[in-house]
Amino acid sequence: MDATFERARRRSAYGRLARVVRGEPPRALLPLDEATRRLRPFERRYVGLRAIPVKQVVGTDSRGGDFDRDFLPRRPEIRARWREVEQAYPDGDFPPIVVYQLGDAYFVLDGHHRVAIARQRGMETIDAEVTELRARWRLGADADIVELIHAEQQRIFMEESGLDRTRPELCINLSRPVGYIELLETIQLHGYHAMLAAGKALDPAEISADWYEQVYEPTVAAIRREGLDRAYPEATDADLFLCVWERRRELMPDLGCQPLEQATRQIAAEGRKRPRRRPRLTAAGRS
Repeated sequence: MDATFERARRRSAYGRLARVVRGEPPRALLPLDEATRRLRPFERRYVGLRAIPVKQVVGTDSRGGDFDRDFLPRRPEIRARWREVEQAYPDGDFPPIVVYQLGDAYFVLDGHHRVAIARQRGMETIDAEVTELRARWRLGADADIVELIHAEQQRIFMEESGLDRTRPELCINLSRPVGYIELLETIQLHGYHAMLAAGKALDPAEISADWYEQVYEPTVAAIRREGLDRAYPEATDADLFLCVWERRRELMPDLGCQPLEQATRQIAAEGRKRPRRRPRLTAAGRS
């Protein structure tokens, strides 16, 4: 039984050394408290007992110091408990572990050693009592702390813009977390002009709904008509919207505040003139 633990410890040591050589950060389990703080799940429901993929168990409520992302042991002190669990269930017929599910990722509340041993034995599934947490952002099984930050920025954008009230089902995705701040600024500028025209203060939800219908949707429609989504398949609709917005601002000294649809045609025309070299996407951070 100690051989299984020692093999896991060697794999952990080799993995740490390889990441140091490549300059990569440690592979840590996702902390449940960090995930819930950033994503703020709006619903929790008990799903019950079911088999879950072992490789999608990537988080913990409290044992990040004992196991890494692959559930390899980080400390020799857990050898005794590892051996005890392995001896008690030599055939892998473990009692169910207890997990929270957030998107495609599972966070262990009880059963860390069972998951670790299951991974060492190459088991594909493990029985678990599952409680599902639902959030706006669907967390992937390969998520890391960067994705949690990204998800948090999306949530803040929806809340501060007011879109979470008028279009709660809406999912606007950007490639860069900072893009949500830039997108929020376009809504705030739209709101400023809308309030000047109305001569009164407007509710943020009203402003964001008008921005979505009068600015965002027409621009995305123009982006698709001009084929920018096909020319830049790695970019999201919101990435391309920000690029069009930035291009219009660049052209303002010469052309004034032209419609966003015109800026879209300008980008597309540049691409057609230089088919071997696509025009620069400044706001999306690509070239």
